[in-house]
Amino acid sequence: MSKWIRPIHRWVSIVFTLTVIANFVVMSVSPGQPPGLVTYSPLLPLALLLLTGLYLFVLPYVSKARSPQLTG
Repeated sequence: MSKWIRPIHRWVSIVFTLTVIANFVVMSVSPGQPPGLVTYSPLLPLALLLLTGLYLFVLPYVSKARSPQLTG
């Protein structure tokens, strides 16, 4: 599973960036309040980035704790 997390994290970051750019474009082009779909579209990729990022952050510490300690 851990070999899939890093590419998923990278692709989700691209999707997140595109949704934020689209959000700014729509807000600058159309007058008034943008639709809710545009406004809240970055939230799902952001939540996935949070989960995968936390997993990638904790992974070295967990793998270090699982490896046998060599004392010499």
